[in-house]
Amino acid sequence: MDKKIAILGSGANGTVIGVDLIRAGLDVKLIDQWPAHVEALRSNGAVINLPDETITQDVDAYHLCDVATFTEPFDVVLMLFKAYDTRWAAQLIEPYLAEDGIIVGVQNGMSYDTLADVVGVERAMACVIEVASELHNPGIIKRSSPRDGGSWFAVGSAHPATAGREAEIAEILGHAGEVEISDDILAAKWMKLVSNTMTLATTALVGLPIDEAEQMPGMREIMLKAGAEALAAGELRGHAIKPIYGLKPEDMENTNQLLQLLHEKLLSFTRPDTRTTVLMDHMKGRQSETNDVNGLVAETLTSAGQMAPANAAIVALTEQVKRGELEPDPSNLALIRNMVAT
Repeated sequence: MDKKIAILGSGANGTVIGVDLIRAGLDVKLIDQWPAHVEALRSNGAVINLPDETITQDVDAYHLCDVATFTEPFDVVLMLFKAYDTRWAAQLIEPYLAEDGIIVGVQNGMSYDTLADVVGVERAMACVIEVASELHNPGIIKRSSPRDGGSWFAVGSAHPATAGREAEIAEILGHAGEVEISDDILAAKWMKLVSNTMTLATTALVGLPIDEAEQMPGMREIMLKAGAEALAAGELRGHAIKPIYGLKPEDMENTNQLLQLLHEKLLSFTRPDTRTTVLMDHMKGRQSETNDVNGLVAETLTSAGQMAPANAAIVALTEQVKRGELEPDPSNLALIRNMVAT
């Protein structure tokens, strides 16, 4: 494959995916907004610490300002910036996207419409991602989900203009994990959002890894409540229930514990002591995607005159963390439960 590929947002997940593609012989440029990380990648290569090995890989890394120096268009851009950064990042790279190129939103949240608005429906595609990795020190990533049996993607066309190009993107991402082609990618992305409402910001508020947080008395109840609200919001938005994480349609249809099934399947992709991306955001003092996940659920339900107490509580407390009024701590579970109960 001779396509020119950019990873736009080469943080933890962007870097590990980029390394997998480079090791497969693909032409990849890594672009990121953290200057120290880019410089470390240039000086020392990407260091990927996996459970059973450490990989060091030379990469072609660039600062955001370096984009202006590119002279050849990209055939494929994998967008891995946070959902709230989608518009400006897409606008930045759009002049460097080939006329028949495609940008893929390898992100949490429902970012497809924003991508399509910037680059056009004929050059935008949606993707669901499940890769667990952490970036604490520049250039050094802890990857908890290995490429084989631990990382998963779904790709699909959300508009007829890109129909038939799914296999092209699946082939690329297949070097980084298992890939499925979805016939309703926006519904699949909403199912990932359902899963995210239960885990990302919820466990981040108590400051613990997912496996430890879910063992706290009362935590599972809150997680399932947030997920149930997300399912209701998805129905209002017209999203069907679609299998993700490698589950089969019959798995989803033949259970009365759908949310528990999703959560258990998610845990099968992670390792003990895995911290969510939102907890990492709290630790680094930066904005999280909580409003793009739990906030979207609450907005959808309240706009229809329905209540979303669990997701609204999670959003409100996350805002307090962002403002420095609250620290992630196990005691916050009581705050969530009290807010949901009132």
